[in-house]
Amino acid sequence: MIMSYPISGGGSTGVTTVDCEKQVRSWRLLRAVAELLIPSCNCIITQETQQTSHHSPKSTITGTLFGYRRGKVSFCIQTSPNSISPILLLELAIPTKVLAEEMKGGSIRFAFESKCDSGSLLSEPTWTMYCNGRKLGFAVKRKPSAADMEVLRKIENVVVGAGIASLENDVMYLRGKFERFNGSSNSESFHLIDPDGSKNGQELSFYFLRSC
Repeated sequence: MIMSYPISGGGSTGVTTVDCEKQVRSWRLLRAVAELLIPSCNCIITQETQQTSHHSPKSTITGTLFGYRRGKVSFCIQTSPNSISPILLLELAIPTKVLAEEMKGGSIRFAFESKCDSGSLLSEPTWTMYCNGRKLGFAVKRKPSAADMEVLRKIENVVVGAGIASLENDVMYLRGKFERFNGSSNSESFHLIDPDGSKNGQELSFYFLRSC
């Protein structure tokens, strides 16, 4: 596996890694990021690149969860890891520590509901948010700030992985390739792709539904 430990000084990329094994599969990242975000753990598991996938979805995008240890989590959708114009940036109604606890179970299903509007589905500004069936509050769409763009630039070379982007304050992130499914003009979903093609009962999914 690839383990990352906090170090002083930092490197030029701002993402610290020490290569301990050739590869870590993406479904193990769910537990890895939970260990990363819980204060008692000092290690990170990360996979910097991934070349193949056994899925043939209608479309594939890059999805990134990121946030400060004592802050809330954001979810960013991009056409590729180095895209400078995110398709969607959503601030979630869940603190980073709470998400880490949820990830211990290995499966996370986020659901977002909004009322009917004339615009495109992902243009909705506010969503009622659920995590594994529990209502958590509201998720809010926002424009990327300078700080958001700095985080995305720091990890633009990471295709699949979990780790820490060393900025003024450390930012934890989980990034992967997602299948994007368009059910209709009022429903869409994103599902983390397992490079092995075997989910083993684990899941990280985002469902968007507009009631009309």
